[in-house]
Amino acid sequence: MEPTPDHLLVVDDDREIRTLLAAQLGRAGFTVTVAPDGVAMRRELGRHAIDLVILDLNLPSEDGLSLCRELRVTSRLPIIMLTARSDPIDRILGLEMGADDYLAKPFEPRELLARIRNVLRRTAALPANLDPLDAKRARFAGWLLDFEYRQLIDAGGRVTMLSGAEFRLLRLFIDHANRVLSREQLLTLGAVKQNDALDRAIDLQVSRLRAKLGAAGSDLIRTVRNEGYVLAAPVELE
Repeated sequence: MEPTPDHLLVVDDDREIRTLLAAQLGRAGFTVTVAPDGVAMRRELGRHAIDLVILDLNLPSEDGLSLCRELRVTSRLPIIMLTARSDPIDRILGLEMGADDYLAKPFEPRELLARIRNVLRRTAALPANLDPLDAKRARFAGWLLDFEYRQLIDAGGRVTMLSGAEFRLLRLFIDHANRVLSREQLLTLGAVKQNDALDRAIDLQVSRLRAKLGAAGSDLIRTVRNEGYVLAAPVELE
């Protein structure tokens, strides 16, 4: 039995772009649905099991940033944003809102196709049951991480300051303690900003986080050769 083609939703108010992308991505083997605005996007999401959304930033009524934010609140659905704007702040805002990738117009269709396949490959690499755990604090190896105040506290009550990236990474390790997470999984789960989404960016953040955890950092966050990283400690949630 042949696998079902991935279903893409193209949201763009330009009819020519919708038609062009539907034809090109269809020839590449995808099932493609199109929508001109947020209202149509929601309607199509209700009708179909969509695997990835290609979302234009400059939409009428509701812009792509607000729609991206809305999608990210309710799902992990992969999102690639498109824009005709050249201002880097748009790219940064899109990624901050939760987009998985970003492409400026005009673009080479083959580049969009490569980005789609890359995002789908990263998403498919995620194991099941990776939703964050519902807790306010976590204790592990003598440390306390307070999720609400984003504080890391040692056994003596001393607070260690964490950057936003270090907090996100440690939270991911705690949510999935004693489970090996590959670099691709950490990228997809948001361990680093997508514009820094390189293996070395993950390795650098792991190194910094280990330093914050002191002498035992490398024993707590272990490298599993050819697989990724794991928080190797029992975790007690509160």
